[in-house]
Amino acid sequence: MVSTKDILSDTLRSPVLIIKHKDKLSPDYVPNTLPHREDKIRELGYIFKSILTGEGKDSERVVIVGRTGTGKTATVKSFGKSFEDIAEREFGVKIKYVHINCYRHRTLYLISQEIANALKLPIPMRGLSAQEVFKIIHEYLDRRNLHILVTLDEFSHFLNTTSTEEIYFLVRLYDEISVIIKRISYIFIVNDMHSIYKLDKSIRDHIVRRVIEFPPYTSNELYDILKARVDEAFNENSVDEEALRYIANTYGFDKGGSGNARIAIETLGLAGEIAEKEGSSIVLLDHAKRANSMINPEVQEMLDSLLYLDLHQLILLKALIRLLNRSKAEEVTMGNLENEYIELSHELGEEPRKHTQVYEYLRKLKVIGIVNTRQSGKGMRGRTTLVSLSLPLDKRLDDFITQQILVKLKSKI
Repeated sequence: MVSTKDILSDTLRSPVLIIKHKDKLSPDYVPNTLPHREDKIRELGYIFKSILTGEGKDSERVVIVGRTGTGKTATVKSFGKSFEDIAEREFGVKIKYVHINCYRHRTLYLISQEIANALKLPIPMRGLSAQEVFKIIHEYLDRRNLHILVTLDEFSHFLNTTSTEEIYFLVRLYDEISVIIKRISYIFIVNDMHSIYKLDKSIRDHIVRRVIEFPPYTSNELYDILKARVDEAFNENSVDEEALRYIANTYGFDKGGSGNARIAIETLGLAGEIAEKEGSSIVLLDHAKRANSMINPEVQEMLDSLLYLDLHQLILLKALIRLLNRSKAEEVTMGNLENEYIELSHELGEEPRKHTQVYEYLRKLKVIGIVNTRQSGKGMRGRTTLVSLSLPLDKRLDDFITQQILVKLKSKI
């Protein structure tokens, strides 16, 4: 018997085969380059340029809106850090960037304390209201000839939990504080505009001055993001191209996915861990598929949906699995799949459905996320549909589908 200590020692001493910088796969990591968000950084630059040029005497505000995983936080953090540096180095303007997560800091007082902490401004823990703290902060900014750019991330949590009076004070600060130079500007980050649009117009108009929308990422955009992250986090030549393409296509918005880069990167990291545990020096397509099945919250829903497929949809899916197993390929032509389906139907004593109906079955399987399809490209004669399985090809899935087919056949007797 091997002791726990020996097992752990072997594990900890094992060489790093694939992932060399695990921290660069973390959701909190902000890379130096942000593929496909360059235009958003440029837009933010145009909005806040007036702080540097002295053209504007007003407090600038912008709303960033987009689904989870569309690069909102990473883009704004990257912009804020660079803006702070360039402002002083190239324009001689002192700006402090402050990023606050409203999930953790949901009240005006907590927000005021976070700003004070970022400025290293000692504020008594008790005895002062949030409004008084903001006045002290502004006096400090005036004395230091300093501006601050405050990002309120997950801003909906603040709007949904605090009082109307506190929201009013925050966004209409300069109605409450009389100053010559308005030194506090804001970036508000939300997943959707619902929590803002339900506000009173007098408050809403002070928030929604400019809106920058972050659309979900397409498969090609996700591929570029994943490729850049591979270059930073993985050893050279340790991730197979097919694995990257699979993850990008699985989550790409144009392919029916969520467009969520955060989950795509998380899937990539888990695929790397699976490969390392197996002693592989490269992340393969199968590792990516298994990682997706473990991390994708929709996978169980997809499996559950198999219970509601009719008999011939299940037979078509079983035919795909059988063909993939026999050919050792990752995808098969629609023609070969249809022939396999016809053969399997006869074996089960079923009359095969017509060509148009089989295509309709395939379409439904794609909609629920069980299969992927694409048009063939160079290297194949003519145009044909290529079909692949979205879930890892393993015995459990095969057995589950076989069991469901038997249940459906038995119910017909």
